[in-house]
Amino acid sequence: MKFKGRIDIDQPLERVVSLFENPKYLKEYQDGFLRKELISGTEGKDGTISKMYYKMGKGEMELTETIIANHLPVSFEAHYHHKHMDNTLKSTFTALNDHQTRYETNGEYTAFRGFIPKMMAFFFPKMFEKQAQKWLDNFKAFAEKDTPTI
Repeated sequence: MKFKGRIDIDQPLERVVSLFENPKYLKEYQDGFLRKELISGTEGKDGTISKMYYKMGKGEMELTETIIANHLPVSFEAHYHHKHMDNTLKSTFTALNDHQTRYETNGEYTAFRGFIPKMMAFFFPKMFEKQAQKWLDNFKAFAEKDTPTI
């Protein structure tokens, strides 16, 4: 199942990419984000593996991120593994002018494990695209507010 999203941000490309690539800002736009822990490799480099933790209700959700290709400031692609599903996500950044950047995501869920995740994917496929767009909207709001100097 594929999904995509797009948003234009009123900030220069350099600033948008700086905010995107800094893991300390994930909590600012990803709902429930708790922390990111490096497992192997060098932060931001191809092949690096990290664990990402999110608060979900009363518990935690854990994802494993493997960077496929980091070509920032142009694009960033990673694979995300969870016990119930796998997906890849490619984010691309395009300067529209000196003060505006387009941020696009293209994702694909490649595996669903378990009855409930399979049923959600079958009956509510737009739910996954809406979540991706929500994080884009949150990122835009974060990037356009008075954020610290990078």
